[in-house]
Amino acid sequence: MSNLILDFSHVYPADAGNRENGLYRVDLSDISGTDMYCTPEAAEEIRRRLSFCGPDGIHFIDSGNYHYVTGFFLEKIPSPFSLVLFDHHNDMQYPMIHELTSCGSWAGEQLRNNSNLQQLILIGPSEKTIAEISSELKKKLVCISMQEIENHMVDRAFASVRLELPAYISIDKDVLNRYEARTNWNQGQMSVSTMERILQEIFQHQQVIGVDICGECSLSEPFPQLLEDERINRATNRILYHFLSEYLPVRNS
Repeated sequence: MSNLILDFSHVYPADAGNRENGLYRVDLSDISGTDMYCTPEAAEEIRRRLSFCGPDGIHFIDSGNYHYVTGFFLEKIPSPFSLVLFDHHNDMQYPMIHELTSCGSWAGEQLRNNSNLQQLILIGPSEKTIAEISSELKKKLVCISMQEIENHMVDRAFASVRLELPAYISIDKDVLNRYEARTNWNQGQMSVSTMERILQEIFQHQQVIGVDICGECSLSEPFPQLLEDERINRATNRILYHFLSEYLPVRNS
């Protein structure tokens, strides 16, 4: 199992990848054609640099601009599985540049093209955002809106989840409120404690293959704002990493 920091923008602290905390840093910052949209050439190089690892483990994948990287881990899963996606957005839009994968289209592309992806459980967007999803994708989709979470209706929604399938979990911190995460996209209202309760249910009822986490802030922010945002994100990243490590223990090589 490889616990990774995928470094596209240098937003993570320099000491965030070391043997003591069980994280291995992969420098991807020199690859062009990766920010929001991923060119075929960039995709090929990212796959090459990730060829040493499987889909298991805990992976930090930078800001939401790089959420499409989840697809590269999903490609490594050789048998039927489900994807549990925490996100304020649906990431199932058609890209403006159709030949490129984007951070807003990757989940829809996985549903259309990855034959092993049997079910996608989308957790946290608004009912309006869910209604925007193309009807062609909904046959493999279970959606749990933020309104359902706030009204304690998660159990009813989970009744449609195929628990026999192993799950890969992808977390975009833009689903969280701004007290607990600062991202470069508009955000939802979920708390970390609510996310942990839902994650605990998933771990108790499904085999979990691996987890990735994105949703870092932009380095182009004014410096005082950047310091505050980085402090909040680092605290939440530590909380999530320690929580997830209880279920996916770190094994140093």
